[in-house]
Amino acid sequence: MDEETGNREHQAAMQKLQSERRELMKSKSQKGGLLIVHTGDGKGKSTAAFGMALRSLGWGMKVGVVQFVKGKWKTGERLFFGELADRIDYVVSGEGFTWDTQDRERDLAAAQAGWERARTMIADPSYQLIILDELNIALRYEQLPLPEVLDVLKARPAGTHVCITGRNAKPELIEAADLVTEFTLVKHPFEQGFKAQRGVEF
Repeated sequence: MDEETGNREHQAAMQKLQSERRELMKSKSQKGGLLIVHTGDGKGKSTAAFGMALRSLGWGMKVGVVQFVKGKWKTGERLFFGELADRIDYVVSGEGFTWDTQDRERDLAAAQAGWERARTMIADPSYQLIILDELNIALRYEQLPLPEVLDVLKARPAGTHVCITGRNAKPELIEAADLVTEFTLVKHPFEQGFKAQRGVEF
């Protein structure tokens, strides 16, 4: 096949694809806030959620973040968003992973305090994106009542997106969600002896 024939065939194929795509898009008219879940064993769940925060901020949207579990960590996102306090509400609730705190009562109190802040944000229609980072972990360890969390999420304002991160998302949460992404571990530098590194893990 000569180049000219190849170009013509390519153009015809792309025109057909464009036509099919336009027809498909005619049926996609629904808009509104989504319940989004990032879960799975792979790295990148929180990273992807914070990417959504940046995208939303770029559009001038009001963003809220409640970070469960990772309270003691000094992270790049915490430092960065701290400089944007007039544009994003960033709440840290938690005192570290359960194997670090070794105190269930403290973990429960921290999770409950974070959830109260999250509930307030979710009820406020001025927020357009709310990230509940590692909420799945708090639910996994039964630090918060799942039925209550589901009820609050279901009652959120129509235009509010909520993104929940963390491994082992509850089946009920997955069922309630509009968008679920499973992050799959294929290879991780920790298995090769690397420590967590700035700008990559935190």
